[in-house]
Amino acid sequence: MERGDRNMTNFDYLKNEPKFSSFADAAIIAEKSYQIDASTCTLNCRRAMEMAIKWMYSIDNDLKMPYQSTLYSLMRSEDFQDIIDENLYKRLDFIRINGNMAAHDNKKLSNDVAKLCLENLFYFMDFISCCYSDVYVEKNYDQSLLNVETKESISENEIIEIELEKLIRENQKLKKELTLRREAQKQNYVPKPLELSEFETRKLYIDSMLRDAGWIEGKDWLNEVELYGMPNKGKVGYADYVLFDDAHKPLAVIEAKKTCVDPSKGRQQAKLYADLLEKKYKRRPIIFLTNGFDTRIDDHQYPERKVASIYSKRDLEKIYNLRKMKGKLSNIKVDLNIAGRYYQQGAIKAICESFEAKNRRKALLVMATGSGKTRTVIGLVKVLMEAGWIKNVLFLADRNSLVTQAKRSFVNMLPEMSVTNLVEDKENYNARIVFSTYQTMMNCIDSVKYEEKKLYTCGHFDLVICDEAHRSIYNKYKDIFTYFDSLIVGLTATPKDDIDKNTYEIFGLENGVPTYGYELSQAVKDGYLVDYLSVETTLKFIENGITYDELSDEDKQEYESTFTTEDGHLPEKIESSAMNSWIFNEDTIKKALEILMQNGIYIDYGQKIGKTVIFAKSHKHAEKIYEIFNKTYPHLNGYAKIIDNYINYAQSLIDEFSDANKLPQIAISVDMLDTGIDVPDVVNLVFFKKVMSKAKFWQMIGRGTRLCPYLIDGKDKNKFYIFDFCGNFEFFRMNKGKVSANMIAVQGAIFSLKFQIVYKLQDINYQTDDLQLFRKQLIDEMVIKIQELDRENFAIRQHLKYIDKYSDSHNYNSLSYEDTLLIKEEVAPLIIPEDDEIRAVRFDALMYGIELAYLSGKKYNKARSDLLKKVKGISGVANIPEIQIQSELINKILNTDYLDEADINDFEIIRKSIRDLVKYIPKPLVMYETTLDDDILSVDWKESELQNDDLKQYKAKAEFFIRQHQQDEAVIRKIKKNEVLTSKDIEKLEDILWHDLGTKEEYYTEYGEKPLGEFVREIVGLDLDVAKDAFSEFLNSNYLNSDQIYFVNQIIEYIARNGIMKDFSVLQDSPFTNRGSIVDVFSDITVWAGIKSIIDNINANAIYHS
Repeated sequence: MERGDRNMTNFDYLKNEPKFSSFADAAIIAEKSYQIDASTCTLNCRRAMEMAIKWMYSIDNDLKMPYQSTLYSLMRSEDFQDIIDENLYKRLDFIRINGNMAAHDNKKLSNDVAKLCLENLFYFMDFISCCYSDVYVEKNYDQSLLNVETKESISENEIIEIELEKLIRENQKLKKELTLRREAQKQNYVPKPLELSEFETRKLYIDSMLRDAGWIEGKDWLNEVELYGMPNKGKVGYADYVLFDDAHKPLAVIEAKKTCVDPSKGRQQAKLYADLLEKKYKRRPIIFLTNGFDTRIDDHQYPERKVASIYSKRDLEKIYNLRKMKGKLSNIKVDLNIAGRYYQQGAIKAICESFEAKNRRKALLVMATGSGKTRTVIGLVKVLMEAGWIKNVLFLADRNSLVTQAKRSFVNMLPEMSVTNLVEDKENYNARIVFSTYQTMMNCIDSVKYEEKKLYTCGHFDLVICDEAHRSIYNKYKDIFTYFDSLIVGLTATPKDDIDKNTYEIFGLENGVPTYGYELSQAVKDGYLVDYLSVETTLKFIENGITYDELSDEDKQEYESTFTTEDGHLPEKIESSAMNSWIFNEDTIKKALEILMQNGIYIDYGQKIGKTVIFAKSHKHAEKIYEIFNKTYPHLNGYAKIIDNYINYAQSLIDEFSDANKLPQIAISVDMLDTGIDVPDVVNLVFFKKVMSKAKFWQMIGRGTRLCPYLIDGKDKNKFYIFDFCGNFEFFRMNKGKVSANMIAVQGAIFSLKFQIVYKLQDINYQTDDLQLFRKQLIDEMVIKIQELDRENFAIRQHLKYIDKYSDSHNYNSLSYEDTLLIKEEVAPLIIPEDDEIRAVRFDALMYGIELAYLSGKKYNKARSDLLKKVKGISGVANIPEIQIQSELINKILNTDYLDEADINDFEIIRKSIRDLVKYIPKPLVMYETTLDDDILSVDWKESELQNDDLKQYKAKAEFFIRQHQQDEAVIRKIKKNEVLTSKDIEKLEDILWHDLGTKEEYYTEYGEKPLGEFVREIVGLDLDVAKDAFSEFLNSNYLNSDQIYFVNQIIEYIARNGIMKDFSVLQDSPFTNRGSIVDVFSDITVWAGIKSIIDNINANAIYHS
């Protein structure tokens, strides 16, 4: 090799293109540093990769910035994963994991790890070159260059770290060009699969995973552990990995497969290893199956499931320690001082039943705002901790204020428990109960250490509580829930019928059936929350917009002077959507305030309006309301204040508003008071904006539902008013709680439209080459979307018949009209939305609708008008380069008969050419303030339309009453004491169960023909002393042996707990059979007959015999 070649690396070619300058040197230094140290090389590979990924985000229009710019977030974004293939992602993730180890853990990495990192980096740079180079030539990785001794000193300081924001600014002009180039050139890239042998997989990926979890090879982690007793010829097997505790007892066995093999192939093998280890050590190890990327756990309790990683030693030891203490959840005792209301206890028991009897790991709790969700989960945490089910708890919310409130409540009710709020406390990370926002936890997972090891490993938390699940699960932080392998409880105040079905799917529940529900309607009926009256007011401008011809002469003059454009154009009408967005009309706001001030609930014997929250559309809107209030009511100085994120020290204003003895009385809020703030004194809510989200709507209503004693002239608050000026109630009535236009609905509609187009293109009139190619493209797109669906999801499984059929392109050869209906009903609602610009997606829907109308021979005047409006809007900003490229098409659409003569091909050209331009249609930036006279069209006072599920609540209330009154209600006490019932006793039970708590029909619907006494006995059980006394002649006699006495004692405990024993099949299971079957124990059948007669007598005493 010539001297001039001695410093060659696999990355030198990057220097030939200036556009790669921000990361080329970093890649070259990564390779040169291989000769210094493997860990340094690995760290530099990670650095170069991160710089290259950030460069991609700066130059590619299809890469939208995620919620934070950490390497993990940039790599995990769906945009990035859509561009790179799965094999390349695996390579990049290997660099990230090992780079983190080199950076944070001071781990001594092997040369093999460094070599693979360099090879993976090379293929990533090759991919970038293929997509974005002016001229791409495929290259081969030359490992021999790693052994060439470098003559140059290596200075990492030469590499300048460039901020992502700065990169984005610098590369703005390249975005369009390089995005188009990548779209065109990426198809030339040949994927380089990462197919490692089982041995290589273990050494490079699984070993990294174990080190990341804190395991030490040769100490608590052994490879190739020989096990005798396998069902093979030599009777010997070798477990890939066995993980041990400090006493050298196995905690887990890991079965490894190579990266390209499904880890489930090792399932039976791992089971056999676990059997042998259990036989030898008298404890069954937990099983992990992994190929380095896909890892699964079998913990012998829940079905095998996917996990983010191998558990740490601390996590596995905790599992075994908890199992020693683990008790049954069927006999829990709820702390009534924490969760004393019947529905709170019902919720806790329903969740416990879900976790134990139903063997589920997720639960969804629907409880009205103000009904005590936090108290309920505190009671649940105490029950689960006392039963030995959990040790560490994570409480997540999306706002600091919610986290702070929750922590305060836990501290007050569980004062002995160690707690921490990660938002504020940077010390006590290892507390038993951790409170955090999602954002903070995302940052803490990789960064927080304990005893120099990662603290928040995937098995660290045993229970994760997700506050306001309807917001949180959908949003950006699902990675938290896939990372932590724990029980999960989701909390929401949204009525169960209004929760999106995707939320139910996430929790593995049937649509509309939460684990437990206690809604506002029932809380009002029970007297725990207050009801509302809605004052639904229609203001002309908000309802219909401002029409010039309908104005007075004086207002017409103001309209002309305000809205006449530079070219003299005067719009005939201002749409209603402009109101309070960019047009603020003083009289509209004034009339709304007058309705509030004249009709709102007052306190202090009518001297002062009660605490009021006005929900404004924006800060500008809030400022205008504040200004007009002070102008209209100058004598009420200090009564109204703006509380939003624009205001410094907003929390102090919230505190003042929360104080009944302090002003302000009216809080004008933009988002800040919508959720999570508890002010019982609130009696008026004003909706001065459209909400659209039913979940948020109910959260906002929850600001007024709390009880407040003696508030109104010495009387308790018994109602509150909701003033709705924007048709929110009517919107949700019409849409039955579902927003009519959102991403999911649009995507489903597009899928259905595509399918209908494919159906229409079967017609003999459309059998041209170009249209059949178009049909095939649509089919391919739909098949891909269907194949994306998770077949393991229970909701998807309910439609598998149709998923299977339409995921095969051959089944599109001959479609019927019935197929279009099936797709619309069974498949389209399941389609996963693209992460695309929403206006472009809506434009797709518009154009596919036009195409379908054309093929069906239908008129599409409204759609055509909408298209022309959008294209005209685009033509108004023709100075933008992307729009200039399409100027000829835009001119044809607007100024010729092109649309009249257009066919399906022309409409597709329009769709593809215009979809990415609609985002440039300008939104009005100028704000107008007007003083036009508005009109009140109607004011309607309406009762709330709350709906009860009385039947479910009857069951909860009846059982709660029985438990609560087993000492002070004579008839219940008699049943518990096994005393004979009289007719008067039964009459008393009928009064309680059929009149006081509900109706006879409700009882029969829930419990059928079950006698009342038997129902009560099953709830309260039988007094233990009474049960012992009933069997005393057997227990005190000398002729029973120890096994028989044990058996009788088990019967006593069972009856004391369950009240009766009618199903004798339970005697065939543990604990009754622990010392032999009933036949073995009672060889003399007469002895058993005597015991059975006592059981029958106890059962009979629970029933009245006339």
